[in-house]
Amino acid sequence: MNVFGVDIGGSGIKGAPVDLARGDLSDDRFKVLTPHPATPESVVESVREVADHFGWRGRPVGVTFPGVVTDGTTRTAANVDNGWIGVDAAGMLSEELRSPVTVVNDADAAGIAEMTFGAGRGRRGTVILLTFGTGIGSAVFTDGRLVPNTELGHLELDGMDAEKRASTRAKEDHDLSWHHWARRVERYLAHVEMLFSPELFVIGGGVSRKAEKFLPLIGHVRAEIVPAQLQNNAGIVGAAMAAAGKAGSPAAETGARPTSSAAASD
Repeated sequence: MNVFGVDIGGSGIKGAPVDLARGDLSDDRFKVLTPHPATPESVVESVREVADHFGWRGRPVGVTFPGVVTDGTTRTAANVDNGWIGVDAAGMLSEELRSPVTVVNDADAAGIAEMTFGAGRGRRGTVILLTFGTGIGSAVFTDGRLVPNTELGHLELDGMDAEKRASTRAKEDHDLSWHHWARRVERYLAHVEMLFSPELFVIGGGVSRKAEKFLPLIGHVRAEIVPAQLQNNAGIVGAAMAAAGKAGSPAAETGARPTSSAAASD
């Protein structure tokens, strides 16, 4: 069964059909740059461009959002325009795409995929996926069940949001070496570990493709630390899973609402 997944990020919006049996993309993903300012109207138009690339109409679509999502409504907007706060994102996207749409927090979607098909598969206890990119996203699982919308990238570190210090954007903005950046990531992981005592950290986002450059530099953390296996495709896969009702956790569905079938018709 193929379902379409779209991952909205601070720098890019990418999507592809997903083979839910394999937990992998069934076609090469298509990506467009995130518009600036990333208003609801401009982002929705970009999502439509991604869906149109595959001729996807009238069939389920899962969409991730970089912020808190409850019942299809976006509640925060850290790395996109503040106009997203309080928007019925599921309804707006469904109307534009003419498809039933499910919206879920971006890191939660990535976590759902990694727990089902990737690095967290079969792991019990507390598992925390952290996505490093424009910001830092988080997905917390206890015995495989998701605690949605944790947004741990906004924990305080050095007097500011942790993602301002330890995201990949922070690395790029401050031209940090891998060694210097790894020290910041280490301090952040140690702080999260102090609060949650996880057995496993899964490190996701685009930087997971370069895990060998920084993970060996991280010490002083008791939990096991591994790179995400689905890497930067995890959000697309998890979004499709949520749209198909295969998120594997009632908690995951709290932030996802399929719209009415009427909106899917031409």
